Amino acid sequence: MTWNENGGRLGEEFFTPGSSSFTEFLAAHRPELLSTRRVLPDGVRAAPDQVPHGTTVLALSYRDGVLIAGDRRATMGNLIAQRDLEKVHPADDYTAVAFAGTVGLALDMVKLYQVELTHFEKIEGVAMTLDGKARRLAGMIRQNLGQAMQGLAVVPLLTGYDPSAPEGERGRIFSYDIAGGLYEKNGFHAEGSGSPYARGALKKLFRKGLDRREAALAALQALYDAADDDSATGGPDLNRRIFPIVSVITEDGFERLSEPETENLSREMVEQRHNRPDGPNATA
Repeated sequence: MTWNENGGRLGEEFFTPGSSSFTEFLAAHRPELLSTRRVLPDGVRAAPDQVPHGTTVLALSYRDGVLIAGDRRATMGNLIAQRDLEKVHPADDYTAVAFAGTVGLALDMVKLYQVELTHFEKIEGVAMTLDGKARRLAGMIRQNLGQAMQGLAVVPLLTGYDPSAPEGERGRIFSYDIAGGLYEKNGFHAEGSGSPYARGALKKLFRKGLDRREAALAALQALYDAADDDSATGGPDLNRRIFPIVSVITEDGFERLSEPETENLSREMVEQRHNRPDGPNATA
């Protein structure tokens, strides 16, 4: 016999066949637990200098899969709210999500998304396809539209390894708008306040067939350029030893680059900038 937290039997909803979506289950039976559905009172808009916001995240495909990275800074208006925020998270073994936007809601959305994918696999007995994962995240963003229109937007960046895709194209990147619009990106993409500068850097540095080291250095160079022109983006902090988060997804699954590896690559990149402050030239 199964019991709830109050010592009574679980309700019939727990034993009635239904959707394999955990968020749909909560929406039907415990909607108050969905942070994405809580809307501020009419006429109230969140003050941008009172809520921490994450800034720049990016992704690029490379020879063995896809790389996803993010800076560590969160801001409240012109203040630095946090210097070591983690914006890149595994969603499951072959999928990762990074975010820009309202930090509190974004972290809740990431946790709910992780549960959503796990719940689906347990109910259906198979993992969701990458396209299905992308659409499922779009639905969760759409649920947050009311709060987004009141200044509490979350803009994720989704990456995954798709074994069903052709060789060399198995690392895939998906971006979203605040209404849940879904867009697959080719090669690379960036989101957040520093994204125009990061995309500009990736446009000159990206090429097909990059190895892991080259892809990681390109990501770090792009984040450095974003931090150089966007005050809300944090570059490598050598004194505090706070460096961007860089992760990859390959046929072996999700892997976050170790702190020593990221630090060594960051220091190498910063040393290169001493001789060439504007970064490397575009690859011929």
